[in-house]
Amino acid sequence: MVIKLKQELMMNSFKTIDGRGASVHIAGGPCITIQYVTNIIIHGLNIHDCKQGGNAYVRDSPEHYGYRTVSDGDGVSIFGGSHVWVDHCSLSNCRDGLIDAIHGSTAITISNNYMTHHNKVMLLGHSDSFTRDKNMQVTIAFNHFGEGLVQRMPRCRHGYFHVVNNDYTHWEMYAIGGSADPTINSQGNRFLAPDRVDNKEVTKHEDAPESQWKNWNWRSEGDLMLNGAFFTRSGAGASSNYAKASSLSARPSSLVGSMTMGAGSLSCKKGKRC
Repeated sequence: MVIKLKQELMMNSFKTIDGRGASVHIAGGPCITIQYVTNIIIHGLNIHDCKQGGNAYVRDSPEHYGYRTVSDGDGVSIFGGSHVWVDHCSLSNCRDGLIDAIHGSTAITISNNYMTHHNKVMLLGHSDSFTRDKNMQVTIAFNHFGEGLVQRMPRCRHGYFHVVNNDYTHWEMYAIGGSADPTINSQGNRFLAPDRVDNKEVTKHEDAPESQWKNWNWRSEGDLMLNGAFFTRSGAGASSNYAKASSLSARPSSLVGSMTMGAGSLSCKKGKRC
């Protein structure tokens, strides 16, 4: 089943989209927007080739529709949303980001997804000057960042980010980056660096001189570095700030391959477990 939306699908609070039991593709048009709503689950979808929408009236609830300006063309756009779970989706090749969360969004879990063939994968935080994102908390767990990815897995600003037990098998520029003093807690991930010698570094401290970014709290614990991959740490390794960037206990990085084997949309059959 391929769903080509004419305009963004505007989610309402306390709603779930669950694609289990069918092969559901949202593709070829604008995709999913989670704007100023809460308690959302997106599960089991194939989201790809998303385009810009807007300059049109779009229904955003059963009782209301309003004029929307041009959208970014994200796979999943979270704008001022909270308590959002994106799980077991396959995402690729969208106009802007695969999953972007900005403008005060928080309490977000991005787990068990398979992401491929995209440049700017995941933006978390609107801009360096948008300080409302200082309260952002995001968990990125059990995902497979696969072939054809370039950067931003994720790219963080201001908030608290737990990157745990993910499998990074491809990146062209860097894997994890950020600016504006984000707290990044990387634990139990597997990083396989590209062959190009200039792109072995997992991290990218952006838009600041070393005299500033050396104080940002970025740590790597129990990560497996392969093919020359390396993580540039900064800040205080035991800083209390990591408490807000620690949502679950990391398992050993040696288990990442088995933990992420089922990443992406599931192939479920009626009467059988997924």
